[in-house]
Amino acid sequence: MELAAHGTYSLKKTKNILYVDAHGPFNEVTTQQYAKEIDGFSYQFQNKNWVSLTTFYGNSIFTPAAENSLISTLHSRAEKGLLANACIILESHCHDLQYMQLKRIHLKANIAFNTFSDVKSAEKWLEKLTLISNMKKTQ
Repeated sequence: MELAAHGTYSLKKTKNILYVDAHGPFNEVTTQQYAKEIDGFSYQFQNKNWVSLTTFYGNSIFTPAAENSLISTLHSRAEKGLLANACIILESHCHDLQYMQLKRIHLKANIAFNTFSDVKSAEKWLEKLTLISNMKKTQ
């Protein structure tokens, strides 16, 4: 029996930022589809440093299998230049649970991570990290 995908997402790239809008909860089927699609976007950054801004809507938690799949995806993205992921959690009844799960995922994947309440604050943090990284590269 094949599992149906749970959760949806959309991707959009501008400059060095990949924007992800995600509506959960998520299972492994969805995170595996995401991993395949994200590879295509990763190549668009052409081995330059890039960052991600993910907005989670609703109770966007991950099953244990989906969590492990996402950790693998983040490892792969880091190898392709991903520096950090800023997350915004909106309209959630389990914000604290989502935050703890996202923190655990990013720690295991060794990716810089922070949560924000709005896009502008998240973008400022990502810009700062990108500038610092670029300065280190030129030294």
